[in-house]
Amino acid sequence: MAAATRAAATAAGARQVTRRNFAEALRDLAAHVEACDYVAIAAQKTGAPTGWRRALPVDTPETAYLKAKLAAESFQPLHFAVCPFRIDDAAPSSSTLVAYPYNFHLFPRDELQLGMPSYSFSCQSSYLSSMAHRGFDFNMCIYDGISYLSRVQESLARQNIFIPHIRQLSPSPSTSIADSVFVSRIKSGIDYWQKGLKKTSKKADGSLVSTLRELILGGETYGSRPNIRIDVCSDRQVQLVLEAVNHISDDLVPLVVPDKAGAARSVRVIFTSSMEDKNHLLMDIKRSEDEHNLKFRGFREVIDLLSTSQKPIISYSCLNDFTMIHSKFVAPLPPNLHEFMCSLRMVFSNIIDISHMWREIGPLRKAKNIQAALSYIQRQYFVPMDVEVPQQDGNNSVTKSGENVLRIMKLFAKLSNLLKISPNGQSHYGEKCHTVEEYSYIFYPDCKAEESEDAKCSNESETTRPVRTDNVVFLWGFRETSVKELRSRLASLHHAFSKDFELKLLDKSCSALIFNSSDTAIELLRAINSQSPSLNNFFSEGLKAAGFDVYRKICRLGLWDSDLAEALECVSSESSTTMLSGNGTDEIYWNTSLMLDLNEYLEC
Repeated sequence: MAAATRAAATAAGARQVTRRNFAEALRDLAAHVEACDYVAIAAQKTGAPTGWRRALPVDTPETAYLKAKLAAESFQPLHFAVCPFRIDDAAPSSSTLVAYPYNFHLFPRDELQLGMPSYSFSCQSSYLSSMAHRGFDFNMCIYDGISYLSRVQESLARQNIFIPHIRQLSPSPSTSIADSVFVSRIKSGIDYWQKGLKKTSKKADGSLVSTLRELILGGETYGSRPNIRIDVCSDRQVQLVLEAVNHISDDLVPLVVPDKAGAARSVRVIFTSSMEDKNHLLMDIKRSEDEHNLKFRGFREVIDLLSTSQKPIISYSCLNDFTMIHSKFVAPLPPNLHEFMCSLRMVFSNIIDISHMWREIGPLRKAKNIQAALSYIQRQYFVPMDVEVPQQDGNNSVTKSGENVLRIMKLFAKLSNLLKISPNGQSHYGEKCHTVEEYSYIFYPDCKAEESEDAKCSNESETTRPVRTDNVVFLWGFRETSVKELRSRLASLHHAFSKDFELKLLDKSCSALIFNSSDTAIELLRAINSQSPSLNNFFSEGLKAAGFDVYRKICRLGLWDSDLAEALECVSSESSTTMLSGNGTDEIYWNTSLMLDLNEYLEC
């Protein structure tokens, strides 16, 4: 309880970021990411998968990804905590954890009036109630939350919105006679305009005379600065205008003005009174472009910053978090795990799931969540560590992900100490250590809807054993509500059920049978498929069964709106579907640990 209180106090001291202070916070975050070795992240969403749609012990990496994809496309992040940190273990007695936590409040607001991002998303009342109970400020989120576009959405938005911009002068090929005539006319026009400006500056004309002179000279104003517009018909003419302006005077700044289709429509040549005035103008243009880019990208600027930094990203429940990040900030999720892993690797080179790290320490394999792992280490190991948060914020808002990101950071630091991990593979005392890359891209799907406060370790077996999908049979149509009752009845229905197998209820309508021998499972499914008379009692009881390929197919088809039994019934009844395995054999990890080693999906 004391540890949770300290975490909440530190989370309250984190920097609270809304769209009002986002630009300033982004600059500070970039400096902190550069100065640190790692970045911890945690997100708070509007919901999570429930029932059989959450990750289950029978899931392969592929089916677990399809479930995470469903959640990422259904729910929305409202809060995103980012914490750059470094571990200073120069002192032999203890380590110091220097952290810079940021709490970003998000909301999918359509800043550009283009219908992006989508206005609709799902919410779970239990999630919203829990967030409200913890003091989540929904008003701040809705009115001041930072909006965002994914990379793909930004690309589409830029096809519809164009602003004047400075274009770099590119090397020009040999000029033709027509080009020379065009450049000569442009130079003559600009020279005539400049002379008219100098004459005007020496006279104090009335407003009517000044207006008439501007119309005659063809000039306009850009802020308080005079400018002239030169119409162009092609990119070639744009380059010729830029060349002409570059040769005429250093006091001129050309801006390319696009039309609604994005093609250059004209070049606006702005007159500056001095080099200092020119520098001010360039700074104003750059500031305007940055503000416009923030409207396009919004919070995705943070994701791009973490991506380009190449710093290891530390998280918990990475499969769920990074499918959400990919869906909301990069691009729509690919249809399969292999393409997702290849795409994700192009954005983040190094992702560490701390639940994989703590399972490297034998007794910690039973830990159910972050708090349980922290409490166990606190009781069983001596890992002294001071947490230093130089950055403070006066806002007392505390969020779930704000607490979790600090727990993730602290747990990672303690595990790094126990597992002898350092950023460069060397300790301060010259000892050889492991690198964090050795723990990269091994994800553990989280099957719980909420991070429990229970600090106890699970009593379930700590052994994770690989099981072939050929050994798995899905059973539905039963009335029993306990494993013991169902197992007892099955024993009298067929000799296959008298052999050694494990049984687990997946939801109220369906169970999974894990046979020690795939021959037994295949024999049972063949008998069911051929409606063998030996299974008359089985059929008369209303029981039905199918192999793993049927389950794989309902996940691939996205039949998420049904109970698992109803979805299995729908697919297995199709004439083209066999209940037997036909798509090759995968492995599942039969344990609630749910290990998914995804390194095999990184060979792109």
